[in-house]
Amino acid sequence: MHDKMAYAEEPSSLDYIQRSELYPKKSLVTEDATLHVPFPLLCGEAVEFLGHIDEGVIALSNFRLLIRFNESFINIPLGLVESVECRDIFYLYVYCKDATVARCAFNNNDSCQVWFRRVSDRVAPPSELKSYFAFAFHAWCVDRCPAGSELEPCYQLCQQDENFPFSFGKEVERMKFNLKSKTAWRITYLNESFGVCQSYPKYHIVPSDITDDQLKKVASFRALARFPSVVWRDQRNGAVLVRCSQPEVGWLGWRNPEDEALLRAIPLACANNPGTYQHSQAILDDLSEKGSRNGEAGDESLGEDKRMLVIDCRSYSAAFANRAKGGGLECPEYYPNCEIQFMNLANIHSIRKSFIALRTLCSSGPDQVNWLSGLENSKWLLHTASLMKTANLAVSSIDKEGRPVLVHCSDGWDRTPQIISLAALQLDPYYRTIEGFLVLIEREWLDFGHKFADRCGNGINIDDTNERCPVFLQWIDCVFQLYSQFPTAFQFNEAYLVKLVQHTYSCLFGTFLCNTTQERQKEELDKRTASVWSLLNLRNKRFLNLLYCPTIEQQVKPYLSVYR
Repeated sequence: MHDKMAYAEEPSSLDYIQRSELYPKKSLVTEDATLHVPFPLLCGEAVEFLGHIDEGVIALSNFRLLIRFNESFINIPLGLVESVECRDIFYLYVYCKDATVARCAFNNNDSCQVWFRRVSDRVAPPSELKSYFAFAFHAWCVDRCPAGSELEPCYQLCQQDENFPFSFGKEVERMKFNLKSKTAWRITYLNESFGVCQSYPKYHIVPSDITDDQLKKVASFRALARFPSVVWRDQRNGAVLVRCSQPEVGWLGWRNPEDEALLRAIPLACANNPGTYQHSQAILDDLSEKGSRNGEAGDESLGEDKRMLVIDCRSYSAAFANRAKGGGLECPEYYPNCEIQFMNLANIHSIRKSFIALRTLCSSGPDQVNWLSGLENSKWLLHTASLMKTANLAVSSIDKEGRPVLVHCSDGWDRTPQIISLAALQLDPYYRTIEGFLVLIEREWLDFGHKFADRCGNGINIDDTNERCPVFLQWIDCVFQLYSQFPTAFQFNEAYLVKLVQHTYSCLFGTFLCNTTQERQKEELDKRTASVWSLLNLRNKRFLNLLYCPTIEQQVKPYLSVYR
């Protein structure tokens, strides 16, 4: 009887299969039996090739390429590699997505060609998402340190944070949106199953006057159904930041009454949910009196200084040309309560070209003639200054004039998050803390569908390099410029930003894999991979800015001259 009970309680053989068995390690191929792996391995990492270089050792694992010289080393995660090239017969050049370039010399051309093929094959986009190292790393971490055992550093990175700081509800509460008034704001669950827009988050803030049926019609009028969504509110004056994609006007000049009604409702909702120092009743009475006196013209009578500012990140000519492809711009006669400004920000193709020129310049020798002229010709600083100038416009409109601001480009997932997140960073000191910076990136970049897989080249079967562009890296550069001018306003330091850029591409974490929240949830990345925020958090003291003083700077507005 005892034996039968014991037999009945034994788990099936399937329970003994460990996660790590799905990610077996390959055998080492070495050019010399006396060589040893020159670095400690991560969980799930296996060196596949090991060989000699001129005055050093080169190793290629399933996670990184490591080149160790006699007195230094270069550590490059494979996801960070943009391309590989053989040059000058014996030299292997590795061009990285963070603008760095690594170089090593071999004793002969045959060895150089062999390693060129090895690295090229390893950095090619995989056919399955689980081929990225983030999955193997997590599986081996969990199997190596099961629950209840002594926690190792790797395992600590793979633990799920039950108190994850980003929550839509927490942010709505923190920004004090009035959800009780029938004339202010409400939360819409229209996209809870991603049925309206697959690249948008589940929950959104919209004016209370706008119904879900109206929102559906608005979504049908905006490119890729990316309808106007309120993402931030100034608690002092009630003005909001809004983001969306371009309207689909087309050559025939289509208009959408629901879209026009939504853009009329946003300034009115701001007035009905005023900030802490506004004379709210006087403003409401004034709006009500003007509205009743002028009917629909009451929207025009909001006054020039209270009209919503629509920032179109494109040039007017580019926006107008998009009508040929079904896109377009807001027609001023249809949106009388809006002021529309075109910012002429460069598209992803121009930014990619500028970045390549910058990387080439930075990899050149230190004695290069006219280096500063080369920097100017790359236009990287010009593009950075243009982004920050546009963000300053949004900041001034909200902070000084109390006007709501709507930002869009073509699709609303490249230049739009750059401007929105820069403006929020300048306006709200919470986002300049380590926790708040996490929240900002999670909301504006991850939840609102910046295409990290396409832009970083870390997706499945992604061979089209025209989709690649360092959009997020460019934004981080803008954050660094802010940090440089206001060193006491940020809780994190430069090392934090550098590490964030590296792990945007490294594929050690699953945070920046896939293009949308829907895809990440489908792949269960929160359960199958580690989060980069398990590394970049307050517990890691080396990322803290010792000069941080949160009470000094509330709003920051940088100086933008390139020649300073």
